[in-house]
Amino acid sequence: MKKILMVIGLCVPLLNTSCESKKEEKEEEVKFLVTSPIQKDTIVEKDYVCQIRAISHIELRALEKGYLQKIYVDEGQHVKQGQLMFQIMPMLYEAEQQKAQAETNFAEVEFRNTKSLADSNIVSKNELALSKAKLDKARAELSLATVHLGFTQIKAPFNGIMDHFQVRLGSLVDEGDLLTTLSDNSKMWVYFNVPEAEYLNYQNGLKSNNKEVVKLRMANNELFDHTGIVETIEADFNNETGNIAFRATFPNPKGLLRHGETGSIIVTAPLKNALIIPQKATFEVLEKKYVYVVDKDNAIQSREITIAAEMPHIFVVSGGLKKDDKILLEGLRQVKENEKIKYTFVQPDSVISHLSLYAE
Repeated sequence: MKKILMVIGLCVPLLNTSCESKKEEKEEEVKFLVTSPIQKDTIVEKDYVCQIRAISHIELRALEKGYLQKIYVDEGQHVKQGQLMFQIMPMLYEAEQQKAQAETNFAEVEFRNTKSLADSNIVSKNELALSKAKLDKARAELSLATVHLGFTQIKAPFNGIMDHFQVRLGSLVDEGDLLTTLSDNSKMWVYFNVPEAEYLNYQNGLKSNNKEVVKLRMANNELFDHTGIVETIEADFNNETGNIAFRATFPNPKGLLRHGETGSIIVTAPLKNALIIPQKATFEVLEKKYVYVVDKDNAIQSREITIAAEMPHIFVVSGGLKKDDKILLEGLRQVKENEKIKYTFVQPDSVISHLSLYAE
């Protein structure tokens, strides 16, 4: 009996030790990671959906009625300024020009004879003036016929790329019918809309004679090789959206960009003494951002914050937090409002260094 009591007595301390060990493990398990915002100068990037347009994009239309006799180019072909592209059957206009040329020749002979007679005072000066007027009229009709004949040849007005044909060889085209379009893609105009507040910030931060340099992210999510320059801002805001259109010009030496493409313009802006927190320290309620702040009694309090900018893994906060506030870094779903917690404080620099940031 004594032996049994001794065994039981030995087990009690062991059980107590085991319980205490489990209790310590439990306490360790409920410790949370807490950090503070970090304040530093940084550069933020803002993306704007954009539309890419050729610096010149025009419609080529028939200037005269007739049958499309020849097509000298192909769809998607690069053409040079002055290159012949389409030929409308010119026979009717050639005949008109020949007729106008013959009438001009006749008027010139008549004018020379009248002038000779006028110089000899055989005819009056009025008859000479009338003959001169007939010659001028004939010459004007010849010029008009020559212009009409020239309209049967459609030539490239500038270097560019052909689009698809709207007509086929042998088609009867009327004056004004669309033949194709032509794009000059040597430079591209990229349009993007900027909200009013950001427009004002842009204008206030713009130095004299300096133009904003921007980047272009293409539809495949890759950056375009060349940077662009914001050269133009439209005159008026769109009353429905509250935005104003910016236009950036990009060089396009390899012709990679085409008229009608879409992408995103990336605008970089420096921020002084920006207050930065990890995105994972925030949660959202009804489209508003919140963090859990640990007060002096180690109790959790939710607090709404205002986001000034978003970058990979981080937010730049413009309201709701101070530099010395302690915020819950992990375990946001494991706590409740006003709950007291135990935590381990992690230095903000250490937190930032383990995120993929681009902050300086």
